[in-house]
Amino acid sequence: MAAVFLVTLYEYSPLFYIALVSVCFLVTSAVVLGWFGLGVPVILRNSEETESSTRVLKKRMRQVKNPFGLEIPRPAAASLTKGVTLTPDCLEDCVLTCYWGCSVQKLHEALQKHVYCFRIKTPQALEDALYNEYLYRQQYLRSIKKNDKEEKYCQLPEDAQVVDFGPVPRSRYPLVALLTLADEEDREIYDIIAMVAVIHIPDESYRLSCRVLYQYLLLAQGQYHDLKQLFMSANSPAPSSSHTFPGKSSTDRTLLEKGGLAGNEPELQEENSKDCVVCQNGPVNWVLLPCRHTCLCDGCVRYFQQCPMCRQFVQESFPLCSKKEQDEDESTR
Repeated sequence: MAAVFLVTLYEYSPLFYIALVSVCFLVTSAVVLGWFGLGVPVILRNSEETESSTRVLKKRMRQVKNPFGLEIPRPAAASLTKGVTLTPDCLEDCVLTCYWGCSVQKLHEALQKHVYCFRIKTPQALEDALYNEYLYRQQYLRSIKKNDKEEKYCQLPEDAQVVDFGPVPRSRYPLVALLTLADEEDREIYDIIAMVAVIHIPDESYRLSCRVLYQYLLLAQGQYHDLKQLFMSANSPAPSSSHTFPGKSSTDRTLLEKGGLAGNEPELQEENSKDCVVCQNGPVNWVLLPCRHTCLCDGCVRYFQQCPMCRQFVQESFPLCSKKEQDEDESTR
């Protein structure tokens, strides 16, 4: 009876028979692929399997305390002729040393020597690695006390007669600032023993505003890490200078400090930077790599294989703070 029915359908509708055979083929293929441990086509998966497959890898993180901090309080006033003001903010007593016109090649060779040859724990160690390939060195003899945000003025001497460092790409960095621990005992406590900051200073050839170009954290074990900027989400334009900004104890400031971004730039209003760009409800906590957009909360991150901001595929992700730290922040507020 069933055969007569199928023959009748085939006579009146050949497309139905073709569709039936195609469905049988897809189901059989899914069963065979699942039996041998291979991937099942997305169209044949249930919603739970599809959701789990979209989760990206969570990057393994290790919490390390960074004793160094460096800010440029007035970047608009900095220039090669007028100099620049730096504000160290360190957890321990530190030594600040500035190198004007440092060779780009020699600096990166020095970072490699820190990995393979010797550890750059003191200014003298960096100078030995640079082979004096800089124009002028300025060191502050009195060590910077911990939590002392005293401004340090750094300037080339008048007899240097340097007006610019040539066209881009340059062979010398305008300014390299080195922060090292003053107490030898502190070098045994901290994993991070030095910080190298490459700073751009505007001159006659290149008038880009003063800013930190690169920051390298040097570890006692022989590695060094390049601190990269995170891109926080904002729902509206930044507030004008007439707005009052939240204090250092705010949640947004805490997240920026944990991401290595706490600087002298005005913070966005609280409602602009804390909300997830998808649900507009949960606090932003996840950093997506390699684009470094920080725009998703704990609930939404599981649903995205592509960044909702730039549509780049997400290879890895990591949280700014754990669930325990978030609960502690909520309780303190």
